[in-house]
Amino acid sequence: MRKVIYTLVLVSGLVFANREIKNEASKKPTPKQLSAVERKDEMKKWEATPDGRNYKKWEASPEGEKVLIGIAKISNHISAFTNMEAVVTSLSLPPDSRLGFGVMVRINGVDYIVKFEPEKSQLDQLQSLKVNDKIIIRSHTVSHAPKYSYPIIWGDYVERDSKVIFKSVPPKGGC
Repeated sequence: MRKVIYTLVLVSGLVFANREIKNEASKKPTPKQLSAVERKDEMKKWEATPDGRNYKKWEASPEGEKVLIGIAKISNHISAFTNMEAVVTSLSLPPDSRLGFGVMVRINGVDYIVKFEPEKSQLDQLQSLKVNDKIIIRSHTVSHAPKYSYPIIWGDYVERDSKVIFKSVPPKGGC
């Protein structure tokens, strides 16, 4: 009987201690959400910095405009997470790229970088891609950076010949 009571006390103590730890973690202050006016002011401050000026120059350049037009062409597919038909044009990313694993594709005449964050078990299927393979891509995110001459699609889902060859794994531990 003493062992049962001791075990119950021990377990309840652990549960209570765990609850306190979780409550302490949730007491952290959340970052202040900026109002639209404050965001606009912060953006103006950043645009006055050397990085901000360089970005604005790139954005107005022919190369920057080409990238932003490419993003606009697929923005509806990105926001709706719908299929985009693509053709693999290169199995390597541009020189000096630091995006990790990815391929170059063409969607409706525009070249894109498709970046993946695969687990080791998914690499074989992605590495089986060949130039001129027709694939279907779905993504939640497209981005750009002045360093790259192409929009960057974050590959969340890829299929070839009606078979899924890549599906991003949701992060462990929640959102």
